[in-house]
Amino acid sequence: MKAKLKNLASVQMGHSFRSKLEPDPNGNVSVIQMKDLTEDNRLDAQELVQIDMQDLKEHHRVKFNDLAFRSRGQTNTAALIDHELSDVVIAAPLLRIRVESDSVMPAYLCWVINQPSSQAALQSKATGTAVRMIGKPAIEDLEVVVPSLDVQQKIIEIYQLSINEQKLMNALAKKKEVLIDAILMNLAMNTQ
Repeated sequence: MKAKLKNLASVQMGHSFRSKLEPDPNGNVSVIQMKDLTEDNRLDAQELVQIDMQDLKEHHRVKFNDLAFRSRGQTNTAALIDHELSDVVIAAPLLRIRVESDSVMPAYLCWVINQPSSQAALQSKATGTAVRMIGKPAIEDLEVVVPSLDVQQKIIEIYQLSINEQKLMNALAKKKEVLIDAILMNLAMNTQ
């Protein structure tokens, strides 16, 4: 089955702050910005800026399993918000995507958005020359293949294993490089 993203989820522009964010360590709201999204499309919640925001509306509040979509810049991928957070808002130009259908899992939708075919479809609708932007209508019109929940779960699990394998391979390569450098240095020192 195929469906447009707008039939599976709601898309909302992040909160538009009128001025530069003023950090307040005693603030009542945390803000997710582009810099808080990792390369592997997760939220790094360690360094969220705290601000004082008295008019936080419910529709701006971020929930567990929402997606944050990078609508501007070179990278236009989605990140899964897999942390339980309270009183958090997404800042523009990020878009918040919230799954509203029982037929699709948030982690699966995130995976679909980040696939090369979806990225190509979104890039074809990008606007702007200096700074590329994917508008809300473009992401809403994205065609999503929706297999059964069992198949979605298997895709998510295999994808996660693949990411974990890549991290292990990178760590192994770094350790191997250190070991080879030490062996070569030892060889150089002992041949005098």
